[in-house]
Amino acid sequence: MRKLKRLFRPLKDPRASNTRHDLVEILVIALAATLAGAKTCTEFEFFGQGREELLRRFLELRHGIPSHDTFSNVLRALDPKGLEAVLRKFSKSFGIKGVVSIDGKALRGAFTRGRRATPLHMVNVWAAGTRMALAQRKAPNRNEIAGALEVLALLDLDGALVTADALHCRPDTAQAIRDRRGHYVLAIKSNRGKLFKAARTLVDTARRPARASQRGTTTHGRVERRQAIVAPAPQLAKQYDFPAIAAVGRIDSWRTNAGRAAKHTVRYFLASRVLSARKLLEVVRAHWSIENNLHWVLDVLFDEDACRSRKDHAAENLAVIRKLAINVLQATPGPARISHKMLQARWNNDFLLSALAHMR
Repeated sequence: MRKLKRLFRPLKDPRASNTRHDLVEILVIALAATLAGAKTCTEFEFFGQGREELLRRFLELRHGIPSHDTFSNVLRALDPKGLEAVLRKFSKSFGIKGVVSIDGKALRGAFTRGRRATPLHMVNVWAAGTRMALAQRKAPNRNEIAGALEVLALLDLDGALVTADALHCRPDTAQAIRDRRGHYVLAIKSNRGKLFKAARTLVDTARRPARASQRGTTTHGRVERRQAIVAPAPQLAKQYDFPAIAAVGRIDSWRTNAGRAAKHTVRYFLASRVLSARKLLEVVRAHWSIENNLHWVLDVLFDEDACRSRKDHAAENLAVIRKLAINVLQATPGPARISHKMLQARWNNDFLLSALAHMR
């Protein structure tokens, strides 16, 4: 547990010097409680009271278990950038390779009275290969593009393929990825005007482009078949002042449900590296793991959208703790499903201790 404590130790305590409860101990209890399914500061306190004997094996707890008000006050005052740096340090120890996805997510419950339509908006970074959250940043004034640029500047993307939806198909985002030694595969739509038309024409009329098909897959009664085409595009970057474009890709997908006629969808992508068509299929499919393996887990297993913590920095800090919990559970050997590991952490002291020991 020394590594766990050492990970939190650099954080600056925002409270006065005469506080009763140690900052590191408060955060360790909050993380342990989250691993076991606790979702609020009140539940953190209940967890601590129920597991006090276990917690005392590695925490001093000179003044016992902190109250829910103490948890709340600390999470409201703590600098979220410092706690987010802990998340980045932990995830970096597992390496950043393969597909790295960027996407925004609103914390639906984190809104002030009368502003339900403008909840706190976060930009999340996800490693599809390790299934770990790499970083997060609050979108300033709900500006997801600005939030993405901020979080990209914090990462070492050497060897990674960064994916994002068409909102982020911009020269500044592409340059930010390349500045961090990463490559990109960005969806492009008509929002890019002439560049989109040129990219579409190039790949649609390319002679002997790289091609690959994916056999039809059936999931939840839906049958899908996909095909990819990739064509080199050495001139587009200079012609349209868009950094490092090396290739353009197109993916056609045909989906049908319950015997209905197949729906044909066409999507286009810019890439800073010439990929094989099969690789493009894999990368684009991997991008959606940020929705299925991060955002879905946050909402369904951790009730993130239902969390009403909204004052000061509480919502951001709780969002970091949830992502830390996902990373810890992902790194801990055990059942394949995160939900089953959470049950193990709730019922099995040895598993909970093992999970906390994976913090490094």
